[in-house]
Amino acid sequence: MCGIVAYIGKKEAYPIILKGLKRLEYRGYDSAGIALLNNGEINLYKRQGKVSNLEEFAADKNINGNSGIGHTRWATHGAPNDVNAHPHYSSDGSIALIHNGIIENYDSLRKELINHGYVFKSETDTEVLVHLIDDIRKNEKISIAEAVRHALQNVVGAYAIVVISKDNPNQLVAARKSSPLVVGISNEGDFYLASDATPIVEYTKRVVYLEDEEIAVVDLNEGLKIVNIGNQEITPYVQQLQLELEALEKGGYEHFMLKEIHEQPRSINDCFRGRLNADEAWVSLGGIKEYEQKMINAKRIVMVACGTSWHACLVGEYLLEDLARINVEVEYASEFRYRNPIIGENDIVIAVSQSGETADTLAALELAKSKGATILGICNVVGSSISRITDAGSYTHAGPEIGVASTKAFTAQVTVLTLMALSLAYKKGTISDSKFHSMLAELESIPEKVKLVLEKNDLIEKIANTYKDATNALYLGRGSSFPVALEGALKLKEISYIHAEGYPAAEMKHGPIALIDEEMPVFVIATKGTSYEKVVSNIQEVKARKGKIIAIVTEGDIAVKEMADHAIEIPETDEHLVPILATIPLQLLSYHIAVMRGCNVDQPRNLAKSVTVE
Repeated sequence: MCGIVAYIGKKEAYPIILKGLKRLEYRGYDSAGIALLNNGEINLYKRQGKVSNLEEFAADKNINGNSGIGHTRWATHGAPNDVNAHPHYSSDGSIALIHNGIIENYDSLRKELINHGYVFKSETDTEVLVHLIDDIRKNEKISIAEAVRHALQNVVGAYAIVVISKDNPNQLVAARKSSPLVVGISNEGDFYLASDATPIVEYTKRVVYLEDEEIAVVDLNEGLKIVNIGNQEITPYVQQLQLELEALEKGGYEHFMLKEIHEQPRSINDCFRGRLNADEAWVSLGGIKEYEQKMINAKRIVMVACGTSWHACLVGEYLLEDLARINVEVEYASEFRYRNPIIGENDIVIAVSQSGETADTLAALELAKSKGATILGICNVVGSSISRITDAGSYTHAGPEIGVASTKAFTAQVTVLTLMALSLAYKKGTISDSKFHSMLAELESIPEKVKLVLEKNDLIEKIANTYKDATNALYLGRGSSFPVALEGALKLKEISYIHAEGYPAAEMKHGPIALIDEEMPVFVIATKGTSYEKVVSNIQEVKARKGKIIAIVTEGDIAVKEMADHAIEIPETDEHLVPILATIPLQLLSYHIAVMRGCNVDQPRNLAKSVTVE
């Protein structure tokens, strides 16, 4: 949640920070603000709403200065408005601060600071932190960096912060705990700070990812210094960004979501490039290779994730249990640690996350690690917190995903889990050579088959037009297509605001069938496979109640096409790989319905891309 960007150097800070906020707006867009240090004063500009509102507000203001901090907000404490927008001032205006995270003990700190004479203007937990730093600095007569370090020792919660002080014009102070923060170092001696690398890549490829409870001081005279909260100096580990600037642009598409849907042939191919060879009959996930035998011998594998990644894990559960015959449990990361789970050293815990920064998933990993379990990660962002905390893992290589509703990340996660299941199954001997070879060949063909599904866009757009005014929708699937139904329903909810639910097709009779009438669109994954006849029966039950059937069918299918009001054909593939193909039409349906309803596809209301608070 929330996007942080800051700059200090020789250039004008405002255009750099503003462009960075636009790149980070997918992390939150309730309000935005910038503080600039110029001629010994901190000038503050902030506005409710999107970054464009801030840009319009600041257009005729004094926006000069060579250092500054910026923030785009996803509200936690306090309504989205101008007052609650970040940055927040100290009482005398000598300090300004931006913050991503939640200060859990803000109420007790606030009461203490009120007793010290501080007056609060906002409803945020963040304002507590800037006053606390100010209070410590004045009472103990220490530097701003030391005041930040002392203040954070009194804070309970998650934070990524950047502090600017008019008393230290050559310096910015930053810190993190459970919320990401990266420092960019240019060859010219300028510094950039941000929640992720997207605002930085245009200016430098040299970055340092801060670890939990680390405090960074960037100083134009003394360079970068990092200490931990106990004041032990840390040697910065400088990495090279692999991210390319072109990947952050829309590339001619109307929305990032549409671009990312159409990128899936490439992103899926990138995901398995170098990891499988059908001709030579091998598959290898180098990142987890040394842990494969441990996975085979494990008492069980526990997968933890949230949202779309949780749906990918459900597909992975089917694949690993069916192909590799390994016991798998899938858990919501947000619930995992609150029910005192039974985890031991013989368990494998796999976290799946697009950003690699999801707070609940990180907390679940930390718990599993404390119990002695082996922890692995599957994520998209190189250098992310999950990639650093885990014993090993695999990147999905999907490339930057800017649209808040996840698309290519889902199919990439399912692809990695498919590779994992095939590798473990082959080594364990639970899959025949012929089946293994055929599945590798079929997986290699999936990107071309995704292209064929994308060619159905015009048909899908027409279907979307028919149901754009629906108020409810039902999604049904069986086996590994059930998670696809869940994912399809989530996409429709997220970006079009139509209420939708996904169910196992057989569970429809246990309640949801009561909702079906002639106004209810029912989306059914009805591809050829072991449950085909059962799904046909479920379709007939819907038709008997006059429900509208939109079916995802295998190319050449006649029976379901005759029953359905609309049918979208996908190429025939192995049943285990259907989830990758079947999800594409549902993504396009949601996209077109949302556009027709006038919704903000890339930035749906109340949502943010990376959920870094619990």
